Amino acid sequence: MENIENLKAQMLAQVQGVSDMKAWDDLRVALIGKKGQITELLKGMSSLPLEQKIEMGKKLNVLKSDIESALNDKKNELAEKELNAKLALETVDVTLPVRPEKQGRIHPVSKIYEEVVAIFGQMGFEVAEGPDIEDQFHNFNALNMPANHPARQMQDTFYIPNPKSEDFDDSFVVRTHTSPVQIRTMEAKRPPIRIIAPGRTYRSDYDATHTPMFHQVEGLVIDKNITMAHLKGCLYDFVKAFFELDDIPVRYRPSYFPFTEPSAEMDIGCLKTKTELKIGAGTDWLEILGCGMVHPNVLRAGGIDPDEYQGFAFGMGIDRLAMLKYGIPDLRTFFESDVRWLKHYGFTPMDFSSMTGGLSDNGGSLR
Repeated sequence: MENIENLKAQMLAQVQGVSDMKAWDDLRVALIGKKGQITELLKGMSSLPLEQKIEMGKKLNVLKSDIESALNDKKNELAEKELNAKLALETVDVTLPVRPEKQGRIHPVSKIYEEVVAIFGQMGFEVAEGPDIEDQFHNFNALNMPANHPARQMQDTFYIPNPKSEDFDDSFVVRTHTSPVQIRTMEAKRPPIRIIAPGRTYRSDYDATHTPMFHQVEGLVIDKNITMAHLKGCLYDFVKAFFELDDIPVRYRPSYFPFTEPSAEMDIGCLKTKTELKIGAGTDWLEILGCGMVHPNVLRAGGIDPDEYQGFAFGMGIDRLAMLKYGIPDLRTFFESDVRWLKHYGFTPMDFSSMTGGLSDNGGSLR
């Protein structure tokens, strides 16, 4: 039989001379395939004496292993070479301007989220988050809503069975508001507290102004000697900044929320016509949010002594804010994934919201 070392040198030279994947595959079949050169040598050992057969078998197996290793290395080398060549052909000049017809858009909800965070961030608020799937204590009980409260009825709330318990009171709920974040913040942090809690919420409702999933932002301030005047001043500054007006009429109407006492709804002045809604002028009023002083029972549920601390809370719909500011008539269109709608109401990716750079360019006039 041929000298194994000479044969190995010849085969390795052939492997190194391969220049593309097709030639590599042809050489692999020719060397170690079922009818390849090394395979034929292994078959030809049958005529050798036993001792020579054992020795030659070891040498040929080592040769086969070395050639396989060399082929694999060459394959990786060729694959990397082909990939680099392909990337070179597909190079994109990132310095070129984006074609307007191909440019993506930021969703109005994302834009309003940025605006709200920018405004309250300037006031010293922190952003707090919590889980979308809540237990009933954080979603209802701790917020002064007992088991017989209407908001807990199944036609209004999405419940999820607890696999570890058959008791309905142990079932989970897809949060109906972001208020549970307030409770979790009180449990984890001692006053003073100043947070906003934006996020998704879920309720069993669907029409032009309601969807099963929508977005809310709630605020919570807790400290010693907090009063309703602090709440009114905070919200007045917010609506002026949000609608980008130097002055805006506001009023507070008594209301009821189980987690605040006293409670109020905030209205802003506007002008309503058949074709236009203008914020900040006219004799009409538009409800924008709910608010109030945190109920003592809620403070206790969060582990805070209501005799020492008090605070205020507020909540508003991010989707509703977008509808008001940008003149969007139907809430359901927010979630229909219509590219034409997004192109009309969306914002360019570089249109960031900040208190120094500005929020938007349409002021308080709604389309």
